[in-house]
Amino acid sequence: MKGNFHRRMLRLRARLGSFWSILLGVVYLCMIFMLGIGFYMIYEHWDLASSFYMVVITLSTVGFMEVNQLSPEGRVFTAFLIMLGVGGFVYIAGAFAQVLIDGRLQILWGKHRMMKMISKLRNHFIVCGHGRIGSIVVQEIMADGHDVVVIENDPALIDKMEQDGILCIEGDATSDAVLLSAGLPYAKSLISAVTSEAANVYVTLTARQLNPSIIIVARAGDKSHISRLELAGADRVVMPHFIGGLRMAQNVLRPTVTNFIELAVRGGIDLQMEELPVSPDSELVGKDLIDSKIRANFNLIIIAIKKESGEMVFNPGPKEVIRANDTLLAVGKKTNLAELLEIL
Repeated sequence: MKGNFHRRMLRLRARLGSFWSILLGVVYLCMIFMLGIGFYMIYEHWDLASSFYMVVITLSTVGFMEVNQLSPEGRVFTAFLIMLGVGGFVYIAGAFAQVLIDGRLQILWGKHRMMKMISKLRNHFIVCGHGRIGSIVVQEIMADGHDVVVIENDPALIDKMEQDGILCIEGDATSDAVLLSAGLPYAKSLISAVTSEAANVYVTLTARQLNPSIIIVARAGDKSHISRLELAGADRVVMPHFIGGLRMAQNVLRPTVTNFIELAVRGGIDLQMEELPVSPDSELVGKDLIDSKIRANFNLIIIAIKKESGEMVFNPGPKEVIRANDTLLAVGKKTNLAELLEIL
């Protein structure tokens, strides 16, 4: 029992850090306060209000007159009470100064401001893990102009992200509370890129339960883990090593095609490949590609249409009809893509 209490105190001290000293000082003053009230009520036979007032003016050293006549023993006790109280206040002031020197208040204020910003986000992206894969994911999403919240349990990576202005939360991504604090119910997509395979499965399962409509992309290290992640609720499962090897092979076998696709996707040239969702109230709903005049008005090429059912129509013909909730895969200039997106 005693050992458990000692371990809990050690964990609390580690959690509070510099604020542990302030907490001890406050507890010490509360004990002195209760001791003073008890002495005046029991030994001097004063009522509670008079005892309370006497302790307040004594510890604050304001110099008011005694509430009632004190006995010689009472005056000796009051003198010691003053010394103990002043010592407690000096201790708290020193601990508070240490907190200011450590920058803890600034850190807490910065975290509070960051959490307030995260709570206002809508349709943002959540990335679990900021390692080699997660950092690239965050960089790409932010470069495209989207909001990102990163969940990471490494304090060193958290400090680096805070310096870089990346919204982040320190904690375990498998925790319901941490996922909810990252705005999971309002997020557009979650990318689970933690190194542990079991953690990826658990994050995916938890995120799917908390937000059934969210798009989940999970990282896998082996083909045998793909089915587990899909059963847990992942919409897409990515194996970084497989994709990296495939890209290297394509760079050798089809270098021109690979370079063109990479530049188009990343926007490295004045040409971009983009997916454009069709809203139900769009003026293009019910029209075929010829009547939509997308090529004539926006100089864009529709290379595929993803139907609401998930069916993918590649190289659609001119009579292919655009339906509500379809997704158009278009290639063209960024400005033209933005103009088409406005009417979709």
